[in-house]
Amino acid sequence: MSRKFTFCLIMLLLAGAMAGVWGTATDVQAASLEEAIAQAPKGTEKGQIDPNAAPGYLGIPGGKQVNLVLAFFWAMWVGWVFSTVGAFGGIMAGVGHITVFGLGDYAKSFKDTTPTLNKFVTDSIRVSNQFLVGLSALVSSVNYAKQKRLIIPLGLSLGLGSLLAAYLVVKVTGGKITFSQYQGWFGLIVFIIGGFMVYEMTPKGQASKKKAKEAVKAFEAAVKQKGDITQQGVKTSKFSLTRVEISFFGQTFSFNPLWAFVGGFFISAISSFIGVGGGFLYVPFLTSVVGLPMFVAAGTSALAVLISMILSIVNFMVKGITVYWILIGVELVGIFVGSMIGPRTGKYIPEKGLKWFFIVLAAYVGLDYILKGFFNITLIRG
Repeated sequence: MSRKFTFCLIMLLLAGAMAGVWGTATDVQAASLEEAIAQAPKGTEKGQIDPNAAPGYLGIPGGKQVNLVLAFFWAMWVGWVFSTVGAFGGIMAGVGHITVFGLGDYAKSFKDTTPTLNKFVTDSIRVSNQFLVGLSALVSSVNYAKQKRLIIPLGLSLGLGSLLAAYLVVKVTGGKITFSQYQGWFGLIVFIIGGFMVYEMTPKGQASKKKAKEAVKAFEAAVKQKGDITQQGVKTSKFSLTRVEISFFGQTFSFNPLWAFVGGFFISAISSFIGVGGGFLYVPFLTSVVGLPMFVAAGTSALAVLISMILSIVNFMVKGITVYWILIGVELVGIFVGSMIGPRTGKYIPEKGLKWFFIVLAAYVGLDYILKGFFNITLIRG
């Protein structure tokens, strides 16, 4: 079974499974925050709202208080992670909002008392993740383009394919997904992709990547010698509707824009569902299906993510989902700082190091969220 077929099969199975979740989700339109708060029982117990308490997350009386200093530094970490590997920014943003800041347990507290508020906070977390990833993707795309480590035609093909999926997912799932469903699927998808990346590190998975290996070797040598990496950076040598060829450090790579469009659709459907950018899917797609070196995949992934994030954020906001603007404002500053650092430091990290970093994060976060979302078993306290 070829690696391309295996990756595509995984995408289809995940998309199909989630389609079943969407189809059986309770058909409830997203309520406004005020309506959701009004439905909550009043009091000081778990799952209740105390009208006299100080406002917290989303301005909800007695809502979760978030340390803004911690939020800034976590966002800086998120920006660095995404801009370094072209992935896991949304995952890390989600870990921050769900676990580090405690918003996951806060949302769960309303599961039985006020399901509407549970779903509203869940959607708020989803779009908050996307705000962070969107800015990181913008900054990263600009920086990688300057370094000639971004394949613009491929990024655009993936991004355009993601637009329809991003619109459909928000329309179908907004206001209908409980936090436990969201967290469980979040973890399962991350864990599966991490497993696929482990396979890619085996001799069998590496067997057909000769060109990518040669390009990586030449790139890393140029960085060691402090040479100008833009001289041998991405150059487009052929462009048509069915075939694009590019060169990168002496190696030629090609892809079909139409298949990239289809790949972007399925990747965006999955990533929009869990409220992340999709880089953790784009990067395996670019390295495994297209066969690109990691140093090019990161920048190209960032451009694809940027396109899908813009539409997804707009769709969520149009549906009336709001974010905690004080928190988002602080986080966006941190994201900008981290995203400026990432492309400048990531080139000094060996490709294998980047991939193992990706894999370890996927295994740890994925397993924890599967257990917590589906079985209420906690590995990471928060």
